[in-house]
Amino acid sequence: MSNRDVVEKFYKATQSGDPAGILDALHPHFQGWVAPGMPSVTVTQAQSPEAALAGIWQPVFREYEIAPFAEEWFDAYPNTVIVTGHYRGIARATRKHVAAEFAHIWHIADEKLLALHQYTDTWHWHEALSDAA
Repeated sequence: MSNRDVVEKFYKATQSGDPAGILDALHPHFQGWVAPGMPSVTVTQAQSPEAALAGIWQPVFREYEIAPFAEEWFDAYPNTVIVTGHYRGIARATRKHVAAEFAHIWHIADEKLLALHQYTDTWHWHEALSDAA
């Protein structure tokens, strides 16, 4: 399985709202860092797959119908992939559209995702939750 296949497995799981698929894509020693100011998350640094699911992805999925969509792929070190694209979806409470850019730096080990550094435009996330017109 290529590094890109490993990352795409995660994106497909998030796009289909599949928590078991998300966990299956993550290495047992997964660590994740998300952009400071990210709404809804309860942690910005997760030290295990379960902590990432509970503190990052589940809170986001409660507030948004959203997923990352990759647009450009860059192979870095032998086991690092950088992906840029957009999160696309809506905020559940306001039904406002979200299209926030992202950059993901993925580290891969044993055909699993070992680490994620996520950068995104958090303003778009917050704006979608705002009731202001």
